[in-house]
Parts: sequence; structure tokens; C-alpha cells
Amino acid sequence: MPEWYEFELGKAADILVNELFKLKEGETMVITADTESDARVVNATARAAFAAGGKPMVIWLASPLGVGKAADPMFPTESLVGALNGADAWVEFNNQWIFYSNVFDRAMKENPKLRYNCLVGMNTDMMVRTIGRVDYPALKEFLDKLTELAKDTDEFRITSPAGMDVTFKATEEKRAGYAMGYADTPGSHMMSGQVYWGMDVTTLNGKLVFDGSVNPPLGLIKDPIEMTIENGDIMAFGPGNDAVKYEAWLRSFDDPNMLKIAHLCPGFNPGAKLTGDVVEDERVWGSVEFGIGNMAWRPAASHSDGICMNVSIWLDGKQILDKGKCVHPELAKLAKNLGKE
Repeated sequence: MPEWYEFELGKAADILVNELFKLKEGETMVITADTESDARVVNATARAAFAAGGKPMVIWLASPLGVGKAADPMFPTESLVGALNGADAWVEFNNQWIFYSNVFDRAMKENPKLRYNCLVGMNTDMMVRTIGRVDYPALKEFLDKLTELAKDTDEFRITSPAGMDVTFKATEEKRAGYAMGYADTPGSHMMSGQVYWGMDVTTLNGKLVFDGSVNPPLGLIKDPIEMTIENGDIMAFGPGNDAVKYEAWLRSFDDPNMLKIAHLCPGFNPGAKLTGDVVEDERVWGSVEFGIGNMAWRPAASHSDGICMNVSIWLDGKQILDKGKCVHPELAKLAKNLGKE
């Protein structure tokens, strides 16, 4: 008897290797994983890479006790960087991310041809839902329209049923775009369905509430985590056990930049659901993820991502989302093509 989702996982791995990476014959694909990773996902991807004529190289690591730069002391840095410097493609399945670490920074800088896809924590179920069953042309049409609307926006407002209410202004460049999951060009790429808007973090003010998950250090949370934000800085935390734990973790680094908002990304992958896995949670339809701490333009000791569920969004005072559902007429029509309201 086949294993659970055995056929579907094979198809998803084929899509990842052949469609998203467009792996060419003779290219080396490095697949990194740690002892918390799903071996079925790793092996299916390696098989697909080999079948495509590529040269898969699987690297298993001991799981560090942190992510990003906080994990640097536990990585075999020189060996990892050496392997990645000789690769054409790199897919990261590590549950404790290499992403944002010094290994990542060096590999991306020293190997300008490297194509990287961040699929941290990927498991069989998630890969089938968020990669194998995605209608990519229909998703692109939806995200194109959303980006068109955001690029002309000066002021944003986001609220949620959990009590969040924040406002911010766009950067001068008014950057707006999205990830489609493709890693067929050099550089860093993300799983499909994550939107990015150029936020001037110094204009972010209001009450931010995480009510989905926080990674690291908590995963799925029981109590909403409320934060008072002034000009992009976390000034105070609300009550609740999870808020106490989260504040303690952020302050444990003794780094003032760990109390600064880094970015935000709305989520629109039609197959994503809240599971506690950050790469999926960031793409839950109708959610918004806020990053805290380290970014390339402002280093910090680590990085954390929190999820705000079922958000309402206004662009220059015009509402496009209501409690996670599209209310803008064109977006609503395109969402239906993806099986979403």
C-alpha cells in the first residue's frame, strides 16, 4: 500500500523542481534539512531533481536551538558555505532556519548564481496543499491586481477581530509585490502567496495583535499577544501568558533592535492553513504577518514572525478586505477562481 499522499507528494516535488526551479540537466541542487525536517519531503525532492537530470546533494544537520543568526554558533559554517557556493539551486527544508543566518548571507553574496527557495519546515501535507494543488495562473492574476492597488497607496490601515488597529505609510518608492514560489532566477525566493508592501516602519503606530502563531519561540499561541507600537518600536506588551513569554524572549537578546518591527506581509495562498509552521502560517488567506528584529538593512540578534488572523485592510481609506474576505469587487471575483471568498 502507498504511504499517505505518496502520489500527491511526488507531483508536488516534480512541480517544485521542474516548474518552480526549472532545474536544468547537470545542475547541482543542494537540499538542506535538519533532524526536525520531514524526510519524505526531502527524499521526494531529491528523486525529482535526479529524474530531471540534476545532481541532488542532501545535507542533514543537527537542529540548532534557534534560527537565523541565533543559530550561527551551531552551524558547520565553512562546510555549509562551501557546499552552497558550488550549487546552482538550494531548497531549504530546515525547521530551524538557516535563512537570515551568516551562512545564508555569505552564500547569497559569494555565489551570485545561486537560486534559493525558502521552504523551511515543509512537510508532506503542506507541500501537497501549498505547492502541488495551487492554480498558479489564477493566483498570479489575483496577486497582480492586489499589487496594482497597493502600489498606488499612500496610507494603510489594518484591523482584526482580536483588537488590532495599526496604520502606516508607504515608503517613498511605494514598493509592492508578491512571491509566486518560482526560483528560476538567481537570488532569494519565497513560497507562493506572500505579498510584500513597502512600509515606512517609522510611521507604524497603533495596537498590534498576534493571534495566530509566533515563530520563534512559541508556535501556535493560546492567548493573543498585544503590543503597543510607536513609530515602529514595541513600547509595551499586553497581558497574558504568551505575551509574557514573548516579551521575555525578545528581551533575552539584550538587543534594542529585537523590539523593532522589520516588515509586514499579507498572506494569500489558497491552500495554506494555520498550523504553527511559519512558512505556511505567513500565507494563510486573509492574514498578515509582521516580522520583528533582524533584516538585511538593520541587523539584530534574531528574527521572529507573528501572524494576525482574519484582517480587514484599507488602502487610502478604501476597504479591500473584511475579516479575511475580499470585498473589493475585482479581488472578490478573482478570489472565487481560487476557491476563496
